Amino acid sequence: MKKVRMGVVGVGGMGQGHCAAIAQVEDAVLTAVSDVHQPTAEKVGARYGVPAFTNYLDLLKSGLVEAISIATPHYQHPEVGIAAFKRGLHVLSEKPIAVTVGESDRMIRAAQKSGKVFEVCYQMRCEAKYRAARALIEKGSVGELVRVNMLISDYRSQAYYNSGGWRATWKGEGGGVLFNQAPHMMDVFCWMVGLPKYVTAQTRTRLHEIEVEDEAFAMMEFANGAHGYLYASTTEAPRTYRFEIVGDKGKILLDDTGLHFWKLATPISTHSRTATEMWGGPEAAESELAGKDLEKLVGMPLSKCEATHRGVVRNFCAAILRGEKRLAPGEECGMQVELADAITLSSHLGERVKLPISRRGYDELMARLIASSKPKKTVKEQRTTDTVHMKELKKTAKRSR
Repeated sequence: MKKVRMGVVGVGGMGQGHCAAIAQVEDAVLTAVSDVHQPTAEKVGARYGVPAFTNYLDLLKSGLVEAISIATPHYQHPEVGIAAFKRGLHVLSEKPIAVTVGESDRMIRAAQKSGKVFEVCYQMRCEAKYRAARALIEKGSVGELVRVNMLISDYRSQAYYNSGGWRATWKGEGGGVLFNQAPHMMDVFCWMVGLPKYVTAQTRTRLHEIEVEDEAFAMMEFANGAHGYLYASTTEAPRTYRFEIVGDKGKILLDDTGLHFWKLATPISTHSRTATEMWGGPEAAESELAGKDLEKLVGMPLSKCEATHRGVVRNFCAAILRGEKRLAPGEECGMQVELADAITLSSHLGERVKLPISRRGYDELMARLIASSKPKKTVKEQRTTDTVHMKELKKTAKRSR
């Protein structure tokens, strides 16, 4: 059985999770790793019995890999990805694919020119409730967008931010919650409803001793006149992911309890024009979306919907080997960068911005912010991966046996 020979670039953190995921996918085999920190590269290489490099270019030209997974700090994603595409390699990138829209554009163009598979680690697209919600929207069950609301709270301690000199700095990371914790849900947002036409936003550093934002809130206006709101922070607990999509024909709510869908007996636009009674509104019936009903919407058994990096790696390899449809195409995932940059730009300009935003304008803003960036005073280096992610990988691996 043919397997995709994969290398992981950057194994000091999330890359260790990528290695574990690759090892659990039948279509993949880990054949090399690289990291600028030699002890870490050698340790992870020894763990999986594969060659370790300290320069990713040496890995790319080694002949050991036909695809790579990128798990470096954000600014390096386009650099590594473009270099890989130029060498005819397939690329799976951690989120976000870039910090700036200009770099995102460059990476997408390089992928298109190469003709190679380009995918992003947006594993939430694998989850059944999000795939079902997307199916409802595509079927027209929700109707024209009226309003959209998203809340993302994903707490981080100061120890997390102190774990690396690059973290939470303009020079090292290019942003805070909008570029690290929120991208998964922001990608779901863009995947479901697309990008707004205008954004008015504020960002601030409310709790942590960092130079980037730990809180962001944005008002949005879509081309059809619909409005939206997005809030993201690392300042509150417990974690909350709540997404509400209201349309002319129905309403979707996605939260910790699952997927809820209300279908209106009469579209709002029709009821408003034709109703003769003074009070009341169109009847709304909540559909029970679970079990076989959910599987019908998703188009596969729920056991196949893996909301882990393993699910993305499996899809990535299937796209390479058998032409399977990609769950998170790289060229589509540039929308999340556009939205994050629009929120950041609006906040720093103190005004509403129109999308697509000015590439030059955002580059100029980032140049100013990077110039103001200062070395961190408190750093307690920790080169480990997300323990929550690793526990989930192990748990789902046991269930699938």
